[in-house]
Amino acid sequence: MEYDSITTGAQQFEEYKDLLTGKKVALVANQASIVGEQHLVDFLLDKNIEIVKVFSPEHGFRGKKDAGEKVDNETDPNTGIPIISLYGKHKKPTAEDLHDVEMVVFDLQDVGVRFYTYISTLTYVMEACAENSIPLLLLDRPNPNAFYVDGPILEPEFKSFVGMHPVPVVYGMTIGEYAKMINGEKWLNNQIQCKLTVIPLKNYTHNMIVKLPIRPSPNLPNWQSVYLYPSLCFFEGTTMSIGRGTDFPFQAYGHPKLKYGSFAFTPRPNQGAKNPKHNGELCYGEFLVRYAENHESETAGINIEWLIESYKNIGQADPVFFKKYFNTLAGNSKLRQQIENGFSQERIKQSWQDDLANFRKTRTKYLIYN
Repeated sequence: MEYDSITTGAQQFEEYKDLLTGKKVALVANQASIVGEQHLVDFLLDKNIEIVKVFSPEHGFRGKKDAGEKVDNETDPNTGIPIISLYGKHKKPTAEDLHDVEMVVFDLQDVGVRFYTYISTLTYVMEACAENSIPLLLLDRPNPNAFYVDGPILEPEFKSFVGMHPVPVVYGMTIGEYAKMINGEKWLNNQIQCKLTVIPLKNYTHNMIVKLPIRPSPNLPNWQSVYLYPSLCFFEGTTMSIGRGTDFPFQAYGHPKLKYGSFAFTPRPNQGAKNPKHNGELCYGEFLVRYAENHESETAGINIEWLIESYKNIGQADPVFFKKYFNTLAGNSKLRQQIENGFSQERIKQSWQDDLANFRKTRTKYLIYN
C-alpha cells in the first residue's frame, strides 16, 4: 500500500487548527514529521501557529544519531526555535520545559514494536502534560507492523525505556491508538490521565502493508528492515550482528564464528553506526530481504528460529552469547531460558498465546481502525 493513499493526522489541519490558534505550542517531532513536502514545523509556522519549542526523541530532531547516542539540546538554524532532547538523562519534559507551553503536539512515526522507544517518549510526554495540566494533540500516523500481534508480554520487573508497559513485542496499534490505551489503562504515574486528542488517519486499516516514505530512524532504511526489526532486534542482546555498519541494517544477521549461512558481510563505521558490533570482522550468516519480501500478512509473526539456530551453532560454546540486555528486550527471563533449554520455535510461541489472547481483548477497547 502506498503511503500517499493515506491521509495522516498532520495533513488534516482544518480538524485541529482551532486547538492551536492563539496558543503557545510545543512539538514532539523529528525528521519524519512531514506534511506533504514540508516539515511540520514549517507547515504550522506558515499557518501562523506559534511554536515556542520542539522536543526531539532518540536519534535527534534530524534522525541521524546512533541508537543510544547522546542527543544534545540545540537551536533549529532555520527558525531559531529551541530543540530540547528527550533522550539520555532527560527523557521527560520538566515543569520548567513546559512553563511557557499551552499545547503539546505529538507527531512521531512509530513502527509498532515495543522496544522502539518512541512509545516510551510518548508515555513521558503524556505524563508531563497530565502533571502540568497541558492538553496533548496527537497527529496519528500509520503503523507498518499493525497487521499482526505477536511476542511475549512485558513483565513488570523488566520495565525499561525499551519496554514500559505490559504489551507484546508487536502490538498491532497505531501510536494514536496506543496513546488511548496508555490513558485508558492508567499506565501513567499515580494513574493520572492526560487530556488527549487524537486526529485519526483517513483511508487506513490495520491490515495494510504500509511502506514509509522516510526512514523513521537511521538503521531502518526501508520496508524490509522495518518488517524484520521485531525479530532481529533480539540479536541486539547477543554477540550477533544484525548488519549495523553495513548498507543493510536489520536485513541480515551474522557472526565471525557462525558455521552456516550463505552470506557474508563486514561491518564498518557509517552514519547511524559509528562503532558497529564486530567492526572490521568478516561475519557469516543470512541475508533476509527475500524472506521479508515473500511474507504473507495472514501468517506474519516474529521469527525466533534464527535466534535458536544461532545459539545452537555458537551460543552453547560462548558463555557471553546472551547479554543482560537480552532479557530487557524480551521483557522477561523466560525466552533466554527456553532457548538454552532447547525449546522449538513452535513451543516457545505457544507459551505466549494465553497472554496474547488477554492483550487482544484489552487492545480492542482502544482501536480506531479496523
